[in-house]
Amino acid sequence: MAGYENELAQIVAELNRAAPGSGEDRRRTAPVDFSSLDKVLVEAVRRVASDVLLIAGAPVTLRVSGVLAPMAGATLAPEETRDLLLPLLIPSQAQELQKQRSVDFCFSRDGIGRFRANVHYQRGTIAGSIRLLPEKIPSLESLNLPPTLRKFAEARQGLVLITGPTGCGKSSTLAALLHLINTQRHDHVVTIEDPIEFAHENRNSIVEQIEVGTDSPDFASSVRSILRQNPDVILVGEMRDPETIATVLTAAETGHLVLSTLHTNDTSQAVSRILDSFPAGNQPQIRQQLSLALLAVVAQQLVPSTQEGRRYPAVEILSASRAIRSLIRKGEDHQIYSAISTGRADGMMTMEQSLAELYKAGRITRETALAHSSRHDDLLRYL
Repeated sequence: MAGYENELAQIVAELNRAAPGSGEDRRRTAPVDFSSLDKVLVEAVRRVASDVLLIAGAPVTLRVSGVLAPMAGATLAPEETRDLLLPLLIPSQAQELQKQRSVDFCFSRDGIGRFRANVHYQRGTIAGSIRLLPEKIPSLESLNLPPTLRKFAEARQGLVLITGPTGCGKSSTLAALLHLINTQRHDHVVTIEDPIEFAHENRNSIVEQIEVGTDSPDFASSVRSILRQNPDVILVGEMRDPETIATVLTAAETGHLVLSTLHTNDTSQAVSRILDSFPAGNQPQIRQQLSLALLAVVAQQLVPSTQEGRRYPAVEILSASRAIRSLIRKGEDHQIYSAISTGRADGMMTMEQSLAELYKAGRITRETALAHSSRHDDLLRYL
């Protein structure tokens, strides 16, 4: 471990001696050889991978269509993962890695693409996970998402939550919704992200993008500050703590459209996760706020297709109808799923209904649908 601490300390010192600059431009005085990493990234792009894993003791590994696919070659030595990953860091990122043992950031490679990375320690060695980001901001159509999601980009007030496990496409869905707002509305849009993944140019709207750690210390203080900046639409990359959640609910209640994400597997879990973030004594107040502020919850997962190399999103959509708001306010969360299953007229859909539609369209197999369902009896009825 001491060897890596010394290496990091040397890199921090060297980067701080570099010519003044900002962001990715402030690196080191001597050119850095990225050729080895670039070869990996080029292969990842060629194979339409979603992620690259660089871990000592394993070969370079890609995730293709949700499945791990080791690249040909020997296992990586600790020195190799270090040499591949540490040169990506700017001074503040190297310092954060020293302090927090993990750092998130985005970077670009000319002629290859843009990437989101997490560099961290494991077993005393440097390791990394690199996510490939689309070249262009995706549309709902290109993501194969239901067109009913467009109405959430037309709303003027309320909270829209995108939920699902890591790697299910939450950030892409948010980017598609924000792009719709940017092109179709004349609004002031402010995003808070960690890190910024998609760069939104001003179109019909004005878009400000705040990066936590660079432009602001944390999500909660950013949201509080944003409320004094006359925004119409606020995007919060993730609701990580009670303070952020409470501030987001207040923003959604007071005339703002707020988009955010949570790590839950279905829509009713999102309601429970929000409430469980607060002490029992505060939950009645939060229930009341949530019942008034919530506009929609979209839970999604990416499901392997019958076409090799493709995945389709299966989605559960909760729209805050009068019945849903009443269930949340009364604490009858266990009835939310039933309300969704009978709420097609309000644009709602359960995960099982979505999986059944994908199967009937020939996009996924019956076995795949069952493997991604948590309510087999309901799914079999729809099939």
